[in-house]
Amino acid sequence: MSAMSLGICFDRTFPPSALVEFTERIESGGLDQLWIIEDCFYTSGITLASAALARTHRTTVGLGILPAVARNPAITAMEIATLANLAPGRLIAGIGHGVQTWMEQMGARTPSPLTTLEEVIEVVRRLLRGEKVSFQGKEVRLDQVQLDQPPEKVPPVVAGVRGPKSMAVAGRVADGVVLAEGAGPAYVQAARAQAGDPDGFRVSVFAALCVETDRAAAYRWMAPVVAGWLSSPNPAMDAHTHAAEMQERFHEGGVDALATMPRDWWLELGPIGTFDDAVEHLYGLANAGVHDAALFPCPDLHIAREQLDDAIRLKAVLR
Repeated sequence: MSAMSLGICFDRTFPPSALVEFTERIESGGLDQLWIIEDCFYTSGITLASAALARTHRTTVGLGILPAVARNPAITAMEIATLANLAPGRLIAGIGHGVQTWMEQMGARTPSPLTTLEEVIEVVRRLLRGEKVSFQGKEVRLDQVQLDQPPEKVPPVVAGVRGPKSMAVAGRVADGVVLAEGAGPAYVQAARAQAGDPDGFRVSVFAALCVETDRAAAYRWMAPVVAGWLSSPNPAMDAHTHAAEMQERFHEGGVDALATMPRDWWLELGPIGTFDDAVEHLYGLANAGVHDAALFPCPDLHIAREQLDDAIRLKAVLR
């Protein structure tokens, strides 16, 4: 098994004040990472990441993920550089398309999300390297922009994407990818292939966490979540070894039928089931070449606090 960092996500719905507790428990418990979830219109990833880096000494903080068009790319680079200089070597910056309906709500929807993402990531990475950038693209235009304080240690910029065309963009211009929940080893391998698997390509995965002493209880809890994954276009579900059978089961029997899926089907979906099931899933991700696994807790803060303990226990086993 290759070395894999393990962390937990800070859900978009959590109150900012809960960040203090999360950072303290992550540092004391030995987890490697905290990933800040930024979605419109919840809480700011940049602000929370700054607070998390300032309150920790060794934890890596991931931005998951900044919408490409929500900020001007020069400002995005300036924000990332500031965070990286605040805590050198402890930042991973994720940039993605953003949900297009949200982008439209705030008048920022782009006619070409693929082109926009490629241009944004390209210029952000160039600015972070200290270059003076003039760029006349289809969606991004810069005129002799240069950061006054580029980062001492340039952080990886990873693309939060899903489909094969977006993966190809990530392989051309990004340092890696962030894959959303539901991404199992089969999808990880497919995504790496779609990106061209360039040298040093970083793969980070958000993995929905649900550990119970009774495996069936975990499956019942997560079945509605999986139903949501199956109800919209999702390349991770398409890559599942039993994708067609899973869809058939869902269409015929609904959520209840998903709750009774075989254990090996669930193992591909996430660290879901017993503690040993969660360990097995994470080993599978590591063997597929994942560098970072960020456990996605329940949006209920009280349950998420308990899941922090599960994450710390998992890290102790995976050392």
